[in-house]
Amino acid sequence: MTPQLQQAIRLLQLSRLELQEMVQQEMLENPFLEETYTDTLADAQPVEDRTGNENEAYDRDLARDASWEDYLGEFASTPKSSEKREFEAGDEISPLEARCAAKPTLEGHLLWQLRLSTLTDKQKEIGEIIIGNLSSNGFLQADNEELAGLCGCSPAEVEEVVKKIQLMDPVGVASRNLRECLVVQLKNLNYDRDPILMDLVENHLDDLEARRYKPLLKKFRIDLEDLQEYLAIIQSLDPMPGSSFGDGEPTYVSPDVFVYKMGDEFVIMLNDGDLPQLRLSDLAEMDISAASDQEKEYFNDKIRSASWLIRSLYQRQRTLYKVTESIVRHQKEFFEKGITHLQPLILKDIADDVEMHESTISRITTNKYVATPHGIFELKFFFNSGLEVDNGSSVGSESVKALIRKFISEEDPKNPLSDEKIGEMLKDELKVNIARRTVAKYRTAMDIPSSSRRRKHF
Repeated sequence: MTPQLQQAIRLLQLSRLELQEMVQQEMLENPFLEETYTDTLADAQPVEDRTGNENEAYDRDLARDASWEDYLGEFASTPKSSEKREFEAGDEISPLEARCAAKPTLEGHLLWQLRLSTLTDKQKEIGEIIIGNLSSNGFLQADNEELAGLCGCSPAEVEEVVKKIQLMDPVGVASRNLRECLVVQLKNLNYDRDPILMDLVENHLDDLEARRYKPLLKKFRIDLEDLQEYLAIIQSLDPMPGSSFGDGEPTYVSPDVFVYKMGDEFVIMLNDGDLPQLRLSDLAEMDISAASDQEKEYFNDKIRSASWLIRSLYQRQRTLYKVTESIVRHQKEFFEKGITHLQPLILKDIADDVEMHESTISRITTNKYVATPHGIFELKFFFNSGLEVDNGSSVGSESVKALIRKFISEEDPKNPLSDEKIGEMLKDELKVNIARRTVAKYRTAMDIPSSSRRRKHF
């Protein structure tokens, strides 16, 4: 594989920001690359092929003669009269607030609950100190005496507030160790009335981890099936209640492609307005007949590299456009109606449609985002497996996940939906038979806890 081909493949995989950085770096290192700031480039005279290679001459002519206005027009679905509307629509479907998503921090989530609680002002001050001493997994990293010294209160007052925080969401946070964390969660679920279950958690976690079951069966006089039920309850608990929270840093996404509806058709527009428009500089016209062999080699190598980069960028954008266009054709129901109408799609479907290799489709859809009427999505989002429907057709797994999220968001917190009930609801909605364990698999993949952990006690 030649270095040029390696570069072309790497360009396919780069995100938009990585591509900008890479192009800027190449412009710094290659004196024959320059950025043009005009809408169109003047027709350039053919450049003499100093290398004797027709491909290199073609690359150089392409780099010299490429009209960036024509280039943009080739990858646009609308006529020139619609260009103004295209840019307006790009802003409409991708406002700034839609490009920024900040995941709440554990500290911020707990402080929010603390300030809304009925605790006294003094207890809230103590609570702030406690929350400030939690690890990223939600465990308390200081003992009551240390916290009491920081708060100017007694250890008993600290313990009282710790117990209040442990019952906030996520339940079990601010525990000192795993045993305390699990015990808090069991009590919150009213499982503390079962002495065997509480004893297993408080005194026999090491035995359960090592699978030393026989002594436990003998001690509690239960059979293996009963012990497995206890294990299922323990395994449903969250051993690290703070791990699901991020660091709170916003993630900015700048779409590579805009897709919006105009009339009855969907319009595709590449978002490359801030990518440098490259061409070969006038240095490529220099007469190097008197130069040394080493200088000629450097000269030709840099021109070859610049021409290949320009050609590779052109090919990258052409591939991105064609793949997005194919995805829109395959997923038209999604663009019309939303995520619950996402259809099953695999890389081979797009590869066959655009007559490219599956590996190329995989690379061009990595770290690329598309702004749609329903939000911003990674291109890989549109590839998902299918489930057979009763009428012989199939439905996309992402559509099933979206419905599961919808059902759970609308459930009664006091009586959350079981996986079996969700399966029945999916059958009514999509006419698809889906097993309880499949629902559980999708729910787990979306980091949604089980019904027992979602149950709220008021």
